[in-house]
Amino acid sequence: MITTIIAFIIVFGILVIVHEFGHFYFAKRGGVLVREFSIGMGPKLVYHRGKDGTTYTLRLLPVGGYVRMAGAEDDEEELKPGTPVSLYVGADSTVERINTSKKSTLFNGIPLEVTATDLENDLWIEGYENGDESAVKRYSVAHDATIIESDGTELRIAPRDVQFPSASLGRRLMTNFAGPMNNILLAIVAFMLMSLAQGGVVTGTNQIQVSGSPVTVAQKAGVKTGDKILAVEGQRTKDWTALSEAIQPRANKRTTLTVNRNGKTQKITLTPQGQKSNGKTVGMIGITQSQDKNIGAILVSGFTQTWTMTKLLFGALWHMVSGHFSLNDLGGPVAIFATTSQATQLGLVGILNFLAFLSINLAIVNLLPIPALDGGKILLNLIEAVRRKPLSENVEAGITLVGVAFLVLLMLLVTWNDIERYFIR
Repeated sequence: MITTIIAFIIVFGILVIVHEFGHFYFAKRGGVLVREFSIGMGPKLVYHRGKDGTTYTLRLLPVGGYVRMAGAEDDEEELKPGTPVSLYVGADSTVERINTSKKSTLFNGIPLEVTATDLENDLWIEGYENGDESAVKRYSVAHDATIIESDGTELRIAPRDVQFPSASLGRRLMTNFAGPMNNILLAIVAFMLMSLAQGGVVTGTNQIQVSGSPVTVAQKAGVKTGDKILAVEGQRTKDWTALSEAIQPRANKRTTLTVNRNGKTQKITLTPQGQKSNGKTVGMIGITQSQDKNIGAILVSGFTQTWTMTKLLFGALWHMVSGHFSLNDLGGPVAIFATTSQATQLGLVGILNFLAFLSINLAIVNLLPIPALDGGKILLNLIEAVRRKPLSENVEAGITLVGVAFLVLLMLLVTWNDIERYFIR
């Protein structure tokens, strides 16, 4: 259990960090202020405010993360009239820090009850100072001033010129696409590392390797590593899939293999050993797929395996939307945790394969044109490109709200279904 928990946190952490770093990097390249880069959700544990203006936060629940860009829909900052704050004013009489938290105090802070603010355009804050309601006092706010939020997290304010909507359409489109793009790149790297960890790339051909220990049926019969099994009981076996399908039904049955060794063909007779697998008895002779140990093949395998997995996942997605939808086809954090347990039993290779699989899943799901997901944001960018102007803020906010409500409902249903699948039934 401890191993599974650690593996789950590491795998989920890598997925989130890589995905959110894509958004983070391209947002900053586009001149957008990233106010917060958070790993995890919920209450903050620790945070560090970098010199680049970003606050890096580690939060309690290791089930996600986010990049909080200035002016984006998930970046809400409003000092309502009546809010008590304290101000730190610099040497030029300009506010450098605004404290709204009871968990933090400012040395020499000026108490102020807010009456109005403008922290986007003209950059000022005004209110009743020291409880004196006879006069409203206004202070200018520095462009790079910070605000300490109610939970004690200190962030930069978000002036209009560094907000996400102020960036060009192309930069916003790239920022939205960068998260899924990074997940595809992560899958490629993970598959490369997996091939390296297992000693090479499985070829998928009818050329085989013989297990060395313990002595197997194939080894006893004289089958050698490097042999090509051309046929099983006269049935042609042009690749590994056909070879497996031909041997498995022949448990405990005398079987003749047609083998090519160094250009010469010969017959080898053996009896596949019967073994239980998923409730069925299947024939096994103790062979595995041959491997290409060339470094070039290992590097290429990252791309080919990512492409193969992507096609399989799109096929599964099409199966769902074509009328065969079931909650069992989906999985949330509970399902991922349960599957992590199975992956850890296969060691590093299993974990890397699982990481690549999840990363491609995350990329594809995020690219679906659902409001609140990256794909929904990209769709709005494309609509803006066609209209040559963005949708109104109210329309876009309404669309996003519907998307969020749909995703929350779906996540609740999926999570409950996962709990029933893995822990109740």
